[in-house]
Amino acid sequence: MSESKYNRHCQNDYSASRIALSDMPGPNDITTTFATNELCGMVAVVTGSSSGIGRAMALELARAGADVVVHARSNQAGAESTKREIEAMGRDATILLADLSDALTHERFVDQAWQWRSGVDIWINNAGADVLTGETADRSFDEKLAVLWQVDVRATIRLSRLVGDRMTQRDHNKHDAVILNLGWDQAEHGMAGESGEMFAAVKGAVMAFSKSLAQSLAPRVRVNCLAPGWIKTSWGDDASEYWQARARRESLLDRWGTPEDVARVAKFLASPAASFISGQIVPVNGGFRWAAQD
Repeated sequence: MSESKYNRHCQNDYSASRIALSDMPGPNDITTTFATNELCGMVAVVTGSSSGIGRAMALELARAGADVVVHARSNQAGAESTKREIEAMGRDATILLADLSDALTHERFVDQAWQWRSGVDIWINNAGADVLTGETADRSFDEKLAVLWQVDVRATIRLSRLVGDRMTQRDHNKHDAVILNLGWDQAEHGMAGESGEMFAAVKGAVMAFSKSLAQSLAPRVRVNCLAPGWIKTSWGDDASEYWQARARRESLLDRWGTPEDVARVAKFLASPAASFISGQIVPVNGGFRWAAQD
């Protein structure tokens, strides 16, 4: 980012970054405010940021001062909405559309994202195939697994390696470069059923890869993996009463998580405050209640 743009966005720009905690989803009415500008001057890419957790992360990074590349496979309207909200905060954003299930798109996508601001400081691999509510929901186990492998695993691995290689060659004299991946809190101990089998295999692979990538890219790039638990996205909104009750029962905090809960942890891990954290799997689940499983 140019020095003039850095100054415009970041020098004592508390008015644009003060947000009310009472406006955030969550169980408590917290009325205090805080200023965040720890990501000023940085460029972030969030894949799958037209909706859900990805959208929440893109907005949270922008609140902290980052300019953001918004990505979607085909949800142009959702991406435009995310972009408008980012720009309303006084940050810059651009939209890139790419079908990450197609490996031929990966190099071009990374190149376009990198060229937007001549570099990327924060890369978040959030995009994942929706096999629960999306167009693949009625397909066979094998077909769903294939799609999950293409998007959640192969794309995460290839994009991480492509951008990680560029990040290690950059001069990061002001701050670390960061890669964040998305795992699943139940991948390590498992969950019964077809969905559990699929997601444990897929997200377990992402989590294991992230630990190894952190070793490969150290010390120039920090790599961590978020492991969300029961987060209320589109599937949770329409889930049966059984799943509603189970999500609450399996959290020590007795509630669903929100996309914003995940986003705030992502912002912390992307920030200089987490400069001594790498190679970690970070659960975001309200504390898992082990004895609650059926």
